[in-house]
Amino acid sequence: MSCSHLSTAWSSSALASSSTRRRASTGGSSSSSLVVRCSLRDLRNRIDSVRNTQKITEAMKLVAAAKVRRAQEAVVSSRPFSEALVEVLYNMNQEIQTEDIDLPLTRQRSVKRVAIVVLTGERGLCGAFNNNVLKKAESRMEDLRQLGVDYTVISVGKKGNAYFQRRDYIPTERFLELAGIPTVKDSQAICDLIYSLFVAEEVDKVELVYSKFVSLVRSDPIIQTLLPMSPKGEICDVNGICVDATEDELFKLTTKEGKLTVEREKIKIETQPFSPVVQFEQDPVQILDALLPLYLNSQILRALQESLASELAARMSAMSSATDNAIDLRKNLSMVYNRRRQAKITGEILEIVAGADALAG
Repeated sequence: MSCSHLSTAWSSSALASSSTRRRASTGGSSSSSLVVRCSLRDLRNRIDSVRNTQKITEAMKLVAAAKVRRAQEAVVSSRPFSEALVEVLYNMNQEIQTEDIDLPLTRQRSVKRVAIVVLTGERGLCGAFNNNVLKKAESRMEDLRQLGVDYTVISVGKKGNAYFQRRDYIPTERFLELAGIPTVKDSQAICDLIYSLFVAEEVDKVELVYSKFVSLVRSDPIIQTLLPMSPKGEICDVNGICVDATEDELFKLTTKEGKLTVEREKIKIETQPFSPVVQFEQDPVQILDALLPLYLNSQILRALQESLASELAARMSAMSSATDNAIDLRKNLSMVYNRRRQAKITGEILEIVAGADALAG
């Protein structure tokens, strides 16, 4: 019998009680028969295979650890720009009354169709990272179906693309892929797509589903509202039923006392107002109209960076667990090999002694 089943057999016996192990050593279980039927050569080959797998998973863990550090640095380095942009928007909005402006990204209308942007990884071997994001998206789709709201999916990432391509019943607008570390060009492609869909009124709301980086051992899939960017309270469908997700965006533009304001995590950002001597060469409405797409692009880029950091952290954790399992499995296999080898040597010695006794007699 091939030794490929040995790992499963030994794992089962390793988790068993001491009495089960004694029965296995006497041939009282199926795992014992598997071990007995495996030759020493097969055991050596299996040990070498596990050792090589351990080296691969350990190397992948180290690579993921180095990449996740760079991804964290990218997230941190992008924060000053986002903070400064939010501050500019906040201060400029204080000079503009809501009823005096009509910006494409801030138009409110009844929600009949929602675009769901799903960010997944480009590779596997990262535990349940991709599955958690896809389950979150599926849960949101089910909520919209129950509300009678149509939706379409914009998939970003090879794993998500493969998932939705196998499911023809899910309407998909576009499949996008990323190459390496997310760049402004990548986020701009997503921004242009959702901008055109929203301005052309093909969709009435845009939501982003991605994995928020919390720590090296934790990432939470969340739903972030991207468009419209100035919701007045809850966004509802044609029947007046709220279609907002329970978990909303980190940054959003809101209205307060008739003026546009910017909030982060639903807490008003305290900033110093612009100096009264500041003069705008252009109409502030035109400046705000140009800044809002830039703000949207920065939020998408930040989500891409956090998603990548979460993916790398999940891969590092998965490869660390795989390495530990390979070490344990190699120890168990070595123990079985040594016992088999010792039993074989003991048997040969007994045969020699018995032959010598027979000749002496």
